[in-house]
Amino acid sequence: MNQMSTNRSIRITETILRDGQQSLLATRMKTSDMLPVAEAMDELGFYSVEVWGGATFDSAMRFLSEDPWDRLRQLKKAFKKTPLQMLLRGQNLVGYRHYADDVVEAFVERAVDNGIDIFRIFDALNDTRNMEAPFKAVQKAGGHIQGAVVYTTSPVHDLDHFVNTARKLADMGANSLCIKDMAGLLTPRAAFELVSRIKAEISLPLHIHSHFSNGLCGMSYLKAIEAGADGIDTSLSALAYGSAPPASEIMAVALQDAGYETGLDLQGLIKVNRHFKDVRTKYSQFLAPFSVDGEALSYQIPGGMLSNLRAQLGGSGMLNRLPEVLNEVPAVRAELGYPPLVTPMSQIVATQAVMNVITGKRYSVRPAEVKNYVLGRYGRSPAPIDSELRKTILEGEDPGTLDVRPADLLKPELPAARQALKGIHHTEEDVISYALFPEYAMPIIHAKAEANAGQLVAPV
Repeated sequence: MNQMSTNRSIRITETILRDGQQSLLATRMKTSDMLPVAEAMDELGFYSVEVWGGATFDSAMRFLSEDPWDRLRQLKKAFKKTPLQMLLRGQNLVGYRHYADDVVEAFVERAVDNGIDIFRIFDALNDTRNMEAPFKAVQKAGGHIQGAVVYTTSPVHDLDHFVNTARKLADMGANSLCIKDMAGLLTPRAAFELVSRIKAEISLPLHIHSHFSNGLCGMSYLKAIEAGADGIDTSLSALAYGSAPPASEIMAVALQDAGYETGLDLQGLIKVNRHFKDVRTKYSQFLAPFSVDGEALSYQIPGGMLSNLRAQLGGSGMLNRLPEVLNEVPAVRAELGYPPLVTPMSQIVATQAVMNVITGKRYSVRPAEVKNYVLGRYGRSPAPIDSELRKTILEGEDPGTLDVRPADLLKPELPAARQALKGIHHTEEDVISYALFPEYAMPIIHAKAEANAGQLVAPV
């Protein structure tokens, strides 16, 4: 047995309520399907439970007619022991564009007040400038900052890039670090080398997040732990594997057999998982395949995006074009300077790939988000973008690339949100929801106001 592993405790973050269902159910799980076993999950010994962030915020309003803040409050009541965790997309928060700093600070403050303990914060481009405001906001609100390094493979993403990014996050005040491998690209060797370097140079707890997309994840987790990783992400087996993280039950057995302590109640895991087996059946229309896809090493699309891409193409009667789109994605990514395919870059690259396939003429249709990325409004591209392609995308007008923090160009957004809700009973959380997603938030705000007519305090 590896001497290093004996009796060492490994932190397990359970993700079925966020990433598990986002990867395999297109983020359609309702709060009512979470609450019946929430108290039981609280007793299982997880380091944390990921319940919020990512695509759950807009999906709750858009598809489920639910208030995401109410979901968080209800879950917090149930989880009295286990810290609640969320995924925060840097300056994008839970959205798909940069928001002004006043929205960032207000969102984080209310997230802490409503129940979030740990904020896993990343930037899609590993541009740490886009993480400065969220870091400061979490520090001010008293939350735990888990700074995440987005992992990908390309000619410009080498070991030094990831280690240097981790070092910047530590210097910015991160309480812990995470390697965010959203597409399951970490090989066992790469995981061992990367974790070894980070642990040798940075004295912070290190968490590994990966997906089973190509079947490597379990092996990579074990090698990362052998190298000194402190924690991993898993999902109960009802919503594990395929494009989701590996199964909590299986990883618990594997780790315990190797001499590590997890603190997990295996029989309890099995019992709670039975509930989610029934839940999975309810959402069978959204269920992504549980297969291992070796091509994921090429197209690199993360699980959550892949499940939504299938749903979108299927809804348009074009699911048969998915293989063409997946073949086009790596080409577009390379041409755009190898951005890691994580939200919002996965959506931006995938949308351009879809347009290229559908039109049959590459870049004849250029979404506004692609133009903004080329202009630097999402941050620095990892590699330079070809000058001729820039001209094509920008229609011959190239003012150059921004070299400032993109959010520095944004004016405060909360005053306009408050004005839009004037005369409607609302809370500060409603203001933030409206600022983030006005088209999805307004029906929720109106519905709450009507349901509680005469019972709420005056508008804030």
